[in-house]
Amino acid sequence: MRLICFLNHGSPSIEASHRVVDCYVEGGADVVETDFPADDPYLDGENIKIRMHEALTKCHDYDKYMESVETILKEHPGIHLYMLIYEETIMAIGMDKFLAFLRRNNLQEVLLVGARHPEVRARLLAEKLKVSAYIEYHLPEDEIETAKQTTGFVYLQATPSGKFHPQYKDLKSIIKYLREERGITNEINCGIGIHDYDQVRMVRDAGADGVFIGTQVMNLHGQPDKLIAKVKELKAIASGQVK
Repeated sequence: MRLICFLNHGSPSIEASHRVVDCYVEGGADVVETDFPADDPYLDGENIKIRMHEALTKCHDYDKYMESVETILKEHPGIHLYMLIYEETIMAIGMDKFLAFLRRNNLQEVLLVGARHPEVRARLLAEKLKVSAYIEYHLPEDEIETAKQTTGFVYLQATPSGKFHPQYKDLKSIIKYLREERGITNEINCGIGIHDYDQVRMVRDAGADGVFIGTQVMNLHGQPDKLIAKVKELKAIASGQVK
């Protein structure tokens, strides 16, 4: 199973974000999920909202964030990046400009956030990009249908937030249902609520393709030695080297 580490791009600064990526790479992360900070991150938790606000307070020029991604790619050739971005942020950048940035850097995978502007998803899909789809733990039918039609991975909620499907109530049975009964062949990566090693094991043993790690690593930004050690530990569990 792949280890996917989250980067709050620009918090506390763009330059500091580059050093975090250095730590992720040294620790063995398989994928770095880097965001474009949003003016209204309405689907994120308070911790990420605060960090996005901090980033935009320091730099609100999205050209600088795109330049920063290009620097990361130059410093770490072959790094696997997911671009996490709200629909409204793409609109603020400009769709054509954002697409040109992706093409120029051979970036294919977009973790698109929001469902207020379906024309944004439609355009990205028309451009043959790998666009993710989100499915909540209780398996809403509309989300499953969107996931069946998407070109990218499925982002599956890893832990419940109060709602359960009447039949499939644990992550392993949910993943099996999506694959065997709903015909989803795309990769399934799980995140949200992964706060300890046992939860990483739970996601791995449920048969997911990848696990998103946020708080566990975000809290160590600015402490490179501890961050590298943490990523190494998480990688060992995610990959099955440590049971």
